[in-house]
Amino acid sequence: MKLITRDTDYAIRALCFIAKNSRRKISVSELVKTINTPLPFLRKNLQILNKKGILQSSKGAGGGFELAISPQKIFIMDLMNIFQGPFKLNECILKKKTCPNIRICALKKKIDRIEKRIVSELKSVTIASLLK
Repeated sequence: MKLITRDTDYAIRALCFIAKNSRRKISVSELVKTINTPLPFLRKNLQILNKKGILQSSKGAGGGFELAISPQKIFIMDLMNIFQGPFKLNECILKKKTCPNIRICALKKKIDRIEKRIVSELKSVTIASLLK
């Protein structure tokens, strides 16, 4: 299990670069060269971020991507939800039906507490905080 998937990682790197260069629009080709990501994945991720209102795009000469919202309002947890779905550490072995020990399982209780701490930390990390 990966905490952060490739798509989320590419999105974070792209958003950090765009935020650092906020006075101009950033082209996809510049992003590919600078943050060393494959074009098909990056293009797909940028389109998703555009649809979610995190980025704005413009076409043509001088076009590219820029942040649609402040980097202080772009949380890593939100990006994880967009590209990975809800964060869940504890998926019990019996996935199709509820485990009969779910209410008394000591391991589940421990993992649930760890998950809550991780989520709490991730909810505090923004693109702006990664630029410092």
